[in-house]
Amino acid sequence: MSVIIVIPARYASTRYPGKPLAMLKGAGGETASLIERSWRAAKGVAGIDRVIVATDDDRIREASEAFGAEVVMTSSECRNGTERCAEAVANLGVSPEIVVNLQGDAPLTPAWFIENLIAGLRADKDAGLATPVLRCSGRMRADLLADRAAGRVGGTTVVFGRQMQGLYFSKEVIPFTGRDYAADEPTPIFHHVGVYAYRPDALAAYPGWPEGTLERLEGLEQLRFLENSHRILCVEVEARGRQFWELNNPEDIPRIEAMLAEMDEA
Repeated sequence: MSVIIVIPARYASTRYPGKPLAMLKGAGGETASLIERSWRAAKGVAGIDRVIVATDDDRIREASEAFGAEVVMTSSECRNGTERCAEAVANLGVSPEIVVNLQGDAPLTPAWFIENLIAGLRADKDAGLATPVLRCSGRMRADLLADRAAGRVGGTTVVFGRQMQGLYFSKEVIPFTGRDYAADEPTPIFHHVGVYAYRPDALAAYPGWPEGTLERLEGLEQLRFLENSHRILCVEVEARGRQFWELNNPEDIPRIEAMLAEMDEA
């Protein structure tokens, strides 16, 4: 049985062109690109057989090969990271047990998020894919609401059923709670961590489905699975004192650099 991580990365982002090559400074002053820090996060995961950067851009390919990554070139026609992962796996001509899609904008993803995700998918034979969810503290909820109030598209939240099946994912903060929370207080809001683990047949089927209305409106690729009646297993993960945030906007860089500094100092 084999598990591979694919890191989809494109240069021509509408909201943040060139985002994978954005430079992030750590506590010691070391500067590394977003794609390199995401690749390092992937290399730190136990039980992974291969880590691949999938891109359609030569600038990202050259930067990735310079720090030692394996790169697979994909079409510029890929509409999102899941389609890019599917094409990369097809181009490789392999059929692993599980394919993990680690978004190239999530360098703060702890290794145990992905390890727990893989274990959750292995334990649920009825699920074709799984994704991690993290309970928000009052502080994280406030940060998500602040992004929305400022008109920024930030993190994604999710609601799920009793069997941990994803019911809906949104860039709005859901569910509505009608109250405030202390910074360290747990909330009923769950942040969707932008990582997916697919079984190969579920991943291969995805590009053949048309883009759905909800996927288009929210700009969330995972909604295509729900719109085609495919179950998404939500695997709850724990922060263990670590902060987590994705780089969605240029304004996120100082926040992520501060979190990197906290990690280095811990």
